[in-house]
Parts: sequence; structure tokens; C-alpha cells
Amino acid sequence: MARYDYDLFVIGGGSGGVRAARVAASLGKRVAIAEEYRFGGTCVIRGCVPKKLFVYASQFPEHFEDAAGYGWTVGESSFDWPTLIANKDREIGRLEAIYEMGVQKAGGETFHSRAVLVDAHTVLIEAENRTVTAEHILIATGGRANPHAALPGHELCILSDHAFHLDTLPKSIVIAGGGYIAVEFANIFHGLGVETTLVYRGKEILGRFDMDLRTMLHDTMVSKGIRILCQTIFEKIEKRADGRLDAHLNDGEVLVADQIMLALGRTPNTENLGLEAAGVAVGKIDEIVVDDYSRTNVSNIYAVGDVTNRVQLTPVAIHEAMCFVDTVFRGKPTKPDLDCVATAVFSQPEIGTVGLSEEDAGNRYDEVEIYRATFRPMRNVLGNRQEKMLVKLVVDAASRIVVGAHILGPDAGELAQLLGIAVKAKLTKDDFDATMAVHPTAAEELVTMYTPSYRLKGGERIG
Repeated sequence: MARYDYDLFVIGGGSGGVRAARVAASLGKRVAIAEEYRFGGTCVIRGCVPKKLFVYASQFPEHFEDAAGYGWTVGESSFDWPTLIANKDREIGRLEAIYEMGVQKAGGETFHSRAVLVDAHTVLIEAENRTVTAEHILIATGGRANPHAALPGHELCILSDHAFHLDTLPKSIVIAGGGYIAVEFANIFHGLGVETTLVYRGKEILGRFDMDLRTMLHDTMVSKGIRILCQTIFEKIEKRADGRLDAHLNDGEVLVADQIMLALGRTPNTENLGLEAAGVAVGKIDEIVVDDYSRTNVSNIYAVGDVTNRVQLTPVAIHEAMCFVDTVFRGKPTKPDLDCVATAVFSQPEIGTVGLSEEDAGNRYDEVEIYRATFRPMRNVLGNRQEKMLVKLVVDAASRIVVGAHILGPDAGELAQLLGIAVKAKLTKDDFDATMAVHPTAAEELVTMYTPSYRLKGGERIG
């Protein structure tokens, strides 16, 4: 008779948890997974997927404008917010069912319940008021939006989760934050015709990204009509008699808006999980502390995804889950490889990036070559759209290896996926130069920049 009820019990039905449960079950392991809200987690239910659908919706006004330059006459158009919400909800429901069904088809058992650790091998399934045991436990509960509870009036604001379920589209919105969530929603709401202001405490939006990307996107957003206030913070939020909101800023200005969104980072979901009862250690922001193999300080308990606060991206959680399965169930101890993770910001225009920024490369290597091109992509010409595109390669001069690649412009996210392969493979600038261009494309600039735009020596620009 088996010592435990399950070989693996997964707490959290997001991308990482579902992948681990499904693959482990397909190997013949006895697997169960519990999700207290909806299978699919942050990405599918309240993150990447609905956000990308909103991005597509917000791009149509520019498409309509550009059509005239290509000979099309576009008639009167209008936007219906409830239709977008209903269609989005239908698609999210479809994906949610696929996530849960994938585990079940592989032979795993699913629970719609909160699950809490009782000890290192025991889990309480709250909805059924019973406990089960497991040889291995994987925690994949993700993170949640920071409500910024210290801000007076924070309860009057919405978080990114709420934006997907607003009854009506606001006429005006103020968004606090300068990360990718804040920037993406600023572009979404503006594209849907909402008067949009972005308030950020830092000197420039999108910290940790290459500075050229940050400043060029900032300028483009402003040219579109989005107001951006940097080095500025909220002091308090108040509700007006007419139901609108006053956002009091530290410089004395008061912004009036229908909605105020707080996009001020995310917090790991470790509260009331029974971690203390099981002896699982957490870090400074309550993230679960893990080693290189995603193992906690308790030998049979692992954690993957945003709950560990490593790299908060869906593909990273999935990769960590696959490494977990290899390590625990396939006898192949595998460390998640978090070097050169490509990513995208679905702003308008998009950002696609992988590897080191110019500044980071300058600090790491003695001499760096920067290849940089800005130009108006062909698709913008006949529509008389003035937005420019940026293509940038960062090269270690000694080895000639391309250590960073950055794009701002149409389809930058798609290009970043392919560039991720090249940078991950440590291809050299000579490899790029030897690659035949695909013409006419914007991406051909990646293989036709033969002369450095300038160099860095000891982190300083030398020409």
C-alpha cells in the first residue's frame, strides 16, 4: 500500500502549477492539483491573455486612420466596451477549461478549493474539509497586485485585475506606476479613447530596460496624447461629490479622473498557506525561498513561478515547472536557466528585448560596441504616421558576441522571440553580418548594421 495518497500535490492552478501537474501525471504519477479561484492563474485569467486582447482592441483607431493612406475609405466607427468584455470572458472561459482538462486527461485529479499545508506531507483541502498526503508538494500560487495600503484612499482605486471587469469604460483614468503593467494599460486605455495620465516616482518609465527603449517609448506615448508625470507620487486619493476621484500629488497638483489604477508591483501569494506549519522559509517580501532546483528548505516541498519572486514571467514559471519534473520524477536534476530571458512590453509601439542593456553591458565588459538604427518602418509611410522604430544590438567587443538585442516598433515582441534564440546561443556579430537580409522588412536592420554607432570603454562612451 502506498505510503502517501499522492506522489505530487500542487497548490495553485496557474501556468507553472498546471504544467507540473499535467506532465507529472503523464508520467504515471499520482497527481492532484488545487486551485481556489480559476484554473489558468494570473496569465490566463487576469494577466497576459486578456491584456493582449485589450491591446488588439485598442489598436484599431490607428488602423482606421492609416487605412486612408492605402486607399481605403473607412466609414463611421464606434466602440462598445460591453462587447469586448463579453467576448474576452468567453475566450478566457474556453482557456480555463482547457487548462483543467489537460491535467485530467493526463490522469491528474483537480480540486476547486483552497489548499493549506498542515505539515510537510499533509494538505488540507478546505472546500471538502479533509486532508490528504503527498510525497512531494509543489507550491505555485503566484502573486497578486500590490494594493498600496499605505496610500490614503487606496480603497477607492482599481488594480489591474479590476480593469478587465469594469462595467463601463471610463472617460478619464490616472495610472500610478512605471512598470510594464502600468505602461501597457496606459496605452490600452488611451487607444480606447480614454484621457490617460501616467504617474511614476522614478526618473523614467520601465526601469531596468535599455534607456533608449525607455526614452523613445516615453516620447512616443506623449506624442500620442498620453500625459506622463515622472518623479511624482500620490499623496492621497479622495472621492468627489460627483463620484469622480481626486488624486493629490506630492507637487500640489490635483488630478481629476473617473478611475485611478494602482500598478505598483506585485506581492507573492504566501499568506495563510500554512508555510509556518510545514516549516517553509520565506524572504523579505514573503516570497518562498528556493535553491537552484526550486526546492525550499523543506526537502520534499518545492515552489515555482511568481511566488518565488525570481523572474515574474509566465514562460519562466512553465520552464521552472518542467525543470522540477525533470529533477523529481525523471531523475535528471535540472536547474532553471534564467539567463537571457527574452521579454516584451505590449505598449504601442511594442518593446522586444533580450540580454543586457547598454548600461549593464558597459559595466560588465571592458569594451562594448553599440549598433543602433532608428527609422520610420514602411508600414507607417503611406499612412503618414511619424512614429519611428529602434533596432539596437549590444556587442562585447572582445568576443564579438551579441550580448543584448532591443527593438521598439511594430511586432517587436515577435522579433524578440527569435532574437532570444540568437542571443541565448551566443551568436557573434559576425554571424549576424553573415546572415542574408529578408527584404523589405524592418527586421533586416538587425543584419545590415555593419559599423558600430559608437563604443563604450570602461562604461563610458568614446565615440
